[in-house]
Amino acid sequence: MDIWNYLEYAAWALSALVAAIMLLDMFRIDTTYDNELLTSSREGELELTQERHEL
Repeated sequence: MDIWNYLEYAAWALSALVAAIMLLDMFRIDTTYDNELLTSSREGELELTQERHEL
């Protein structure tokens, strides 16, 4: 095997590691915070009120 095969395997291993970290973080966030808090968008509400140009 040449260097490119080793780099390919390393890239696959790195992508699997990143995917595992993302899944673990998803479960940690889901169990730590309430769904209502995660789906609320306070910044969006502030932007919406600023975009309304009422005369």
